[in-house]
Amino acid sequence: MRRVAIMLVAALSVIGGCSSAGDSGQSAGDGSLERSTLRVGVGNPVDTAPLRLAVADGSFTRAGLDVTLVEEPTVQDGLAGLSSGNLDVAFATDVAFLNAAAGGTALEFQGEAYTSAPYTMSLVTLPGSGYTDLAAKKTPRIAVDDGNGLGKLAVDSMFTTAGADPGKIKFITRSFDRMADALRDGSADAALLVEPYLTVAQENLGAEILADSSRGATTNFPVSSYASSGMFARANPRTLATFRKVLADAQQRAAADQSAVRQALPKFTGIDATTAALVTLGEYPTSLNGVRLQRVADLMHSTGMLTDRLDVPSLLPKTS
Repeated sequence: MRRVAIMLVAALSVIGGCSSAGDSGQSAGDGSLERSTLRVGVGNPVDTAPLRLAVADGSFTRAGLDVTLVEEPTVQDGLAGLSSGNLDVAFATDVAFLNAAAGGTALEFQGEAYTSAPYTMSLVTLPGSGYTDLAAKKTPRIAVDDGNGLGKLAVDSMFTTAGADPGKIKFITRSFDRMADALRDGSADAALLVEPYLTVAQENLGAEILADSSRGATTNFPVSSYASSGMFARANPRTLATFRKVLADAQQRAAADQSAVRQALPKFTGIDATTAALVTLGEYPTSLNGVRLQRVADLMHSTGMLTDRLDVPSLLPKTS
């Protein structure tokens, strides 16, 4: 598992370092784009495959945009990149973006990246663990990648759906590539994994599915998106409209033919073609949908992750 994780990081670093950032300073007075360059953060290669493919095949270039991909080790890095101005558009889970917006960060969604499907995000255990029922342990120790993120929200919902008490869970925070260690050393009873880590854990460790996330409130759940700061969005409406159009086309191609995503995954992640063929893929939304994203905010509110209900449509471009 560590070797695969190292390959993931190495491959992503190579891809992310292929181009350099900059601002053209192009005039917008004649209706042209306000700028011809964008620094766009990318994270999980399964979620961001359509964007990566669109950059690689020149789709953005043909639309007049030079897009530089910047690898984000965590979603927090993406949000920090927006705050510092090192990124123009960031990738993150919808939960992370909505947490930031609720905390006062001015954000504007620029596109949805990924929606879950059955067995794209699951709780796993090691063979012989004896943990086969969510309600079997009084205080289960569950490994998630973020103690206040999508993983926690999904696990809370999974326990509620199963009739177990999410208030009894002890969350253990680990990066995805270290979750196997947490299971092996006994610091976690189960771990919430997403693809491609889920398939890798099943192949390398014989990991067993304890519960799948695609039940109850998190069935076909919005997972991740791209967003810019509110200030950047106000200053660059035409540039971002072009970004959204090219991204939507790329998402449409991926939605229509997921084999292109599978073929690209070895290049993006370092996993082999056999593993890429086994990875379970979710859906690639082709447009921004405020109703769909509102599901995330409402579940966050109902579970206490958000104190007040957040109006997600207000975070979308006015033309969407």
